[in-house]
Amino acid sequence: MDLFCVGCEIKEGWGNMIDPKFIRDNAEKVRKYLKDRKNNWDIDKFLALDEERRKIIFEVEELKKSKNIASKKIGDLIKEKKDPALAKDEVNKITAAIKELDEKVASIEEEFRKMLDFIPNILHESVPVGTSEKDNKEVKKWGEIPKFSFKPRDHVELGEMTGILDLARAAKISGHGFPLYIGKGAKLERALINFMLDIHVNEHGYTEVFPPFIVNRESMRGTGQLPKFEEEMYKLDAEDSFLIPTAEVPLTNMLSGETIPEEALPKYFTAYTACFRREAGSYGKDTRGITRVHQFNKIELVKFVKPETSLVELEKLLADAEDILLRLELPYRVIELCTADISFAAHKCYDIELWAPGTGRWLEVSSCSVFSDFQARRANIKYQPADRNERSRFLHTLNGSGVALARLFIAIVENNQREDGSITIPGALVPYFGASEIKNGL
Repeated sequence: MDLFCVGCEIKEGWGNMIDPKFIRDNAEKVRKYLKDRKNNWDIDKFLALDEERRKIIFEVEELKKSKNIASKKIGDLIKEKKDPALAKDEVNKITAAIKELDEKVASIEEEFRKMLDFIPNILHESVPVGTSEKDNKEVKKWGEIPKFSFKPRDHVELGEMTGILDLARAAKISGHGFPLYIGKGAKLERALINFMLDIHVNEHGYTEVFPPFIVNRESMRGTGQLPKFEEEMYKLDAEDSFLIPTAEVPLTNMLSGETIPEEALPKYFTAYTACFRREAGSYGKDTRGITRVHQFNKIELVKFVKPETSLVELEKLLADAEDILLRLELPYRVIELCTADISFAAHKCYDIELWAPGTGRWLEVSSCSVFSDFQARRANIKYQPADRNERSRFLHTLNGSGVALARLFIAIVENNQREDGSITIPGALVPYFGASEIKNGL
């Protein structure tokens, strides 16, 4: 069964994430998805609203039929030169009843629409069922965990020894949770950005974009950040705009409201941007160093594809992100997220984690997701089949980090450290960095 039917009941302008008809016709299936996701979205309330809404709409249609009959009666009475006063009174009463019901259904539809804003995406049947992140499934591991003849330092200590990272001054400038790269640290960050963009553009077939770092509310809603996650975003109150949490937002919304010819698909875009996240609710977690920061750089990968190819495109997207880490010779693993840990908008998702020996744990550097038509419905992005007699359809979107800094920065310096605190630069990065090691950042 097609979980995302094209041409089903869609209220114009709502930007439904999930087709209400699908929810109504598959209530028990949706109930199970919500339970597996550990999500308390109230499907019973939604179904009750939906039933009441449709009942009132039916009543309005019946009243309109009665009004048409009464209106015709007025005309007939006038032709017969009879008094139409009673018939006019009947039309006025029906008109008043229709207005009252229209106002009632408008109120219900507003609540209905708000509920649709908060329902998470339907999961693909292959997503592992779990109750927490502990149930995520490791599907791949590459590289050897490095062994040192000395106790490995973390990136904070290495940053201080080489002068490439200055967190004290970063806190003075902006507060806790912001990085400040100095000298060769800044050069390493820039080298990584250029290295990744070149690979994705020249070898993986993405078109490079340099998008705005500020987006409007509708763009944030289009990709699923709003309204659910507003407290985690940096908002510019005067303009009702937001600093982007990821380039996924501007890249996906580039095509909002558009219909793409089938022959123009798939479309691949990549972009470097800074990313801004308040990390509300994460206080006390990963407070040392730059493991969790409010501003970080990232290379994003976004795809627009036909629905029947989206799962294959997810595997290709994952491979594109992995390729960066393979070239940098960093030990990593791929995790398939379970139902309780997958993101709000995702249909299926893989995380890639790098080993950081000084920090002593795996760090997520990429999340590669397929969203089915969840974002396309919100942002109204469709494609026109090659047969122009067929109706336009919602396409599928994907995105992934290709990959994210600052955790990539952490993994490089911690995996390639020497006992004296110097750092070896991976061979593939040397042409971009211009040196094979870091001994002093200045």
